[in-house]
Amino acid sequence: MDAPQDQFAIRVRDLVVGFGRQTVLDHLSLDVRRGEILGLVGASGGGKSVLMRTIIGLIKGQSGTIEVMGQPIGGHGRGAATTWGILFQQGALFSSLTVRQNVQFPLRENLVLSQELMDEIAIAKLEMVGLRAQDADKYPAELSGGMTKRVALARALALDPPILFLDEPTSGLDPIAAGDFDALITTLQKTLGLTVFMVTHDLASLTTVCDRVAALADGKIVAIGPMRELLQSEHPWVRAYFHGKRSQMLQHEMR
Repeated sequence: MDAPQDQFAIRVRDLVVGFGRQTVLDHLSLDVRRGEILGLVGASGGGKSVLMRTIIGLIKGQSGTIEVMGQPIGGHGRGAATTWGILFQQGALFSSLTVRQNVQFPLRENLVLSQELMDEIAIAKLEMVGLRAQDADKYPAELSGGMTKRVALARALALDPPILFLDEPTSGLDPIAAGDFDALITTLQKTLGLTVFMVTHDLASLTTVCDRVAALADGKIVAIGPMRELLQSEHPWVRAYFHGKRSQMLQHEMR
């Protein structure tokens, strides 16, 4: 018996995406449940970020369907600004804008608000991600890697979206900062009831943060479920990923 449609925040069916003669996503299907943290893993260049960018409309699929919160996505990247927030790799902050102005950018683009209200919202979002009000007037060049990620997260949450997309959120962070960021994501997800779609290769994040993990190989989702199920998968790529020497060392260190 199929689950109710409203159980899913994202539904992807038979998605095909390619560039020239290269097919990156080959009739891929995926369901993301409302209120879960889903981790997406795959080989470098295997299509993880392409899938995320196609779901949010930055890349147009050749065929297949995508629904986000029950609404079809047409591949034009418009009309869903308040449905999701996005944290791109390395934060992607505007270097010429202050922290406050970066967080306010989605507000200026999508709403008509007074400057006073935008200032209040920006400070509230910064405090939500563990930053101080006095950080608001800094420029990106003055921030540490961890602070940059938190500012980018505050910007992603500016419009109170129900879905949060994270592209390699702990990339470039030291283990302590990465652990703190994972804990922040978990807290925000529980507090705000977010659905989180996280592209990552960080084994610690997959183990401690994600409710389910989806493995992308050969253009398709070849395994999906809690980490304990993926560790038992017989698919060759999944076995190589989670049972290779490096992964086994990390799993041993995490015990």
